[in-house]
Amino acid sequence: MRTPLLTLALAATALSLAACSTEGEMRAVDPAGGGEPSTATTAPGEAPTPVPDGEVSTGGLVTVLDPGTGPELCLGAVAESYPPQCSGPKIEGFEWGDVGAEEANGVKWGTYAVTGTFDGTTFTATDAIPAALYDPMAEPTEDPLGAACDDPQTTDEAKATQEDLDATLTAASALKGYASAWLSGKTINVAVTEDAEGAEATLRETWGGPLCVTTVKRTEADLNTINQELQKALPTLLTSGSYTPDTLDAQVMYDDGSIQDWADATYGEGLVKVTSALTPVS
Repeated sequence: MRTPLLTLALAATALSLAACSTEGEMRAVDPAGGGEPSTATTAPGEAPTPVPDGEVSTGGLVTVLDPGTGPELCLGAVAESYPPQCSGPKIEGFEWGDVGAEEANGVKWGTYAVTGTFDGTTFTATDAIPAALYDPMAEPTEDPLGAACDDPQTTDEAKATQEDLDATLTAASALKGYASAWLSGKTINVAVTEDAEGAEATLRETWGGPLCVTTVKRTEADLNTINQELQKALPTLLTSGSYTPDTLDAQVMYDDGSIQDWADATYGEGLVKVTSALTPVS
């Protein structure tokens, strides 16, 4: 099982979703933290805000929520409260239908696959299929982040308890040049930007189980700095965070490729991977 211990930031919503040590989750970024400012990035120029010129789709199920001021299309994070909390562009022409919607405490919400047009501010629905009637196509799942070395070594099986693991992950985060740490099965994987041998020696003081230490280009602080820049530079940013070393994933409401081009020009090709919540209808 992979346990990323990297960064997560939520933009375009006021929600703060805690993340911890389960599959697919990530440790929340403290906007005031992240270590020393990075010198590895350039000041971002003005990012484009493309608007689709035809119909677009959510590409799957999303939450539509009306807090009492009209329905909104929640393209980003949804707080798992009751009722749920989320925000997004206003959605016009939307009909709840006979199935799928719930109401509580003055809030109405449901899960739908939505198609329509988007002018950059308002989404106008032309079709909305509730989850109960939606037949999704099977989507490929991403492979988990594997071990950072071909043959993880064990030095002391007695020094591989849960307490040892916790202590080792804590020690890893304090390493000079720390970038990230994750689990692949029982193997602790740690990425640093310098002195991998010294890092491994330090980690062996608390961990005797399988261990891999690898080197990457950017520290956790570097990625946090870029992450915070993205939140300021991209007005339609929904979420951004790091799932693998040396990369950031950023989801925006809509990208026709121009935001990806801007990210490549600003931070270097491949560092920031931009995905679009809305996709053109073919």
